[in-house]
Amino acid sequence: MSRQRFTATPFWPVRRPTREVRIGDVGIGGRNPIRVQSMTTTDTQDTKTSADQIERLVAAGCEIVRLTAPSIRDAENLREISAELGRRRVRVPLVADIHFTPNAAMIAAEHVEKVRINPGNFADRKKFEVREYDDAAWSDEIARVAARFRPLVRRCKELGRAIRIGTNHGSLSDRILNRYGDTPSGMVASALEFLDVCEAEGFFDVVFSMKASNTQVAIAAYRLLADRLAERAPGRAGYPFHVGVTEAGDGEDGRIKSAIGIGALLEDGIGDTIRVSLTEDPVREIPVARALAARYDARAAALATLPVEPCDPGAPFVDDPFAHARRATCTVGLGAVAFGGQEPVRAEIELGPVPADPAAAARALAASLAAQATLACEGLIVDCDAASAPRLDAFAAALASAGVRAPLAARLASEDVETAAKSIVRVVVPVTIASSRDGLAMAADGAARRGVALEWQLEGRPPVIPALVDRALTASHAAAGLSVLFSVASTLPVHATRALVARLRARAAAQTPVVLRHRRDPSDGDEAAILHAATDLGALLCDGIGDAVAVGGFGDAGRALDLAYRILQGARLRTSWTEFISCPSCGRTLFDLEETTARIKARTQHLSGLKIAIMGCIVNGPGEMADADFGYVGAGPGIVNLYVGREIVERQVPQDEAPDRLVELIRRCGRWADPA
Repeated sequence: MSRQRFTATPFWPVRRPTREVRIGDVGIGGRNPIRVQSMTTTDTQDTKTSADQIERLVAAGCEIVRLTAPSIRDAENLREISAELGRRRVRVPLVADIHFTPNAAMIAAEHVEKVRINPGNFADRKKFEVREYDDAAWSDEIARVAARFRPLVRRCKELGRAIRIGTNHGSLSDRILNRYGDTPSGMVASALEFLDVCEAEGFFDVVFSMKASNTQVAIAAYRLLADRLAERAPGRAGYPFHVGVTEAGDGEDGRIKSAIGIGALLEDGIGDTIRVSLTEDPVREIPVARALAARYDARAAALATLPVEPCDPGAPFVDDPFAHARRATCTVGLGAVAFGGQEPVRAEIELGPVPADPAAAARALAASLAAQATLACEGLIVDCDAASAPRLDAFAAALASAGVRAPLAARLASEDVETAAKSIVRVVVPVTIASSRDGLAMAADGAARRGVALEWQLEGRPPVIPALVDRALTASHAAAGLSVLFSVASTLPVHATRALVARLRARAAAQTPVVLRHRRDPSDGDEAAILHAATDLGALLCDGIGDAVAVGGFGDAGRALDLAYRILQGARLRTSWTEFISCPSCGRTLFDLEETTARIKARTQHLSGLKIAIMGCIVNGPGEMADADFGYVGAGPGIVNLYVGREIVERQVPQDEAPDRLVELIRRCGRWADPA
């Protein structure tokens, strides 16, 4: 069984216990709610503009504000910004963001409530050098780094400041890369070296972050750090975590990617403060972050008076929670589309009740899907009862006439399976505690005789899922030749689905395919609905669970299909558009990042399967482009370097020419295609 110290239980929501760290007037961790923060995009030496933006952030609900301090002059001006905020009666803790300049950190600590340091560049420079370290050389390097960091720790302890040890996947030091590679293990090792110094000095006001632009890497790194900290101090409250996905991008894709990474960790109970990193005005990050935090704060309040419900499925839900691997399943054919096995994760649409006018509904559906012509609709499902069952064949015929070829499934009560229309390739049967054993056996037998696949949809909270799995499997085994899939319908879908796959493993049915289903809550606003869909589906996809995703309740079928594919792309499971790894702007940014990103997207977003990194400066640029195909990185005011992978191929390109030069570079590399 895999080690799972990163969470109290993967089958029930339990927040990771942490000590409280005070950031000025704001407490992080402990019994505090999830805090929301952001970062300014202004020049830190511009006092008025920085104070103006901070005031707008606070008005939007931001609780902690970070500013970059790339130089000693920037660090010194933090005093003026703090004073200006005081004159305006704007109370908010400030954090200094430090890269490369320990001397600036010492000055910043005098004027702000927290100092963020990056272990990858606080005492090192990144040159991508290959070098072997023996144990003696490694110890010498650790001693050198500790000597560089220790003065800041002592000064923060004297002043009552906090420190965030903020590891970035894109800026690991050469030393760490040479020993651990570009991995979550390297990220954690880098952070723990700095924690050793803090603890040796008796300093415990520490917050951690493990950020990456790759959602799978970010989730693995945070989990692994939580595990290592629990191993270091068994039974003690851990250090708080600042959670985020860096370089998430902009627009809906940036929100989806952030929701997947942040939401997946909050589902694990990991996360005490969050930042949504969008390539937009930072004020627009706050409503997104607040919507994510509010969901988990509300859940925690609702469950606070209830005991943790025991759920023991008898097996772990994954082999290794610290590395992404798609769950191995068998292949099930559903008409012209196959699910599971080596097939890609499929995208389905939940349509709701069987339409009263099949022909009109089919025409409307075809028109909606035509607007998403590059995306394949790989399944449709309707809700059916005895009264609407006679319309199923007519609806299937109307779909065929309208050119919609997606396989059609119907959700039916167990006693109605025998009446399923001939056009149906799969029946979905709800299974609840109240479902009779005879009814399930009848459904399985009916599906087998009709030659259709059967999807058992288990309904209930996580603790009841294992028993429902057992009953569904018993019914399935008695029906010869039956193809079976599973799904869940639960108020806790992530935990319930984990309980499902764990129980399937315990019952020697580990290779049974699983469909991830999400219906929009009618009470959700548009943005919250997107964030919740991305979290509920994306968290499981990043666990390696899911052979199909089905989205419903978004009104327009094409919109639901588009959202399904965007979630699959955010979870790194399928790529349908160009993926843009673009950082949020900050005071280090050397060009207008939002405008530049928009220009590059307009030229290149049709290049399916391509990854383009757009970075405002070199702090994370070369490293965060680890799996990007092309990079556009600020090298100086108005100057850009262009990369292929990690290699600079064009230096000192004027900013006005850089988008055209990037397109030409993509052409030369044979990766260009003209837009349709």
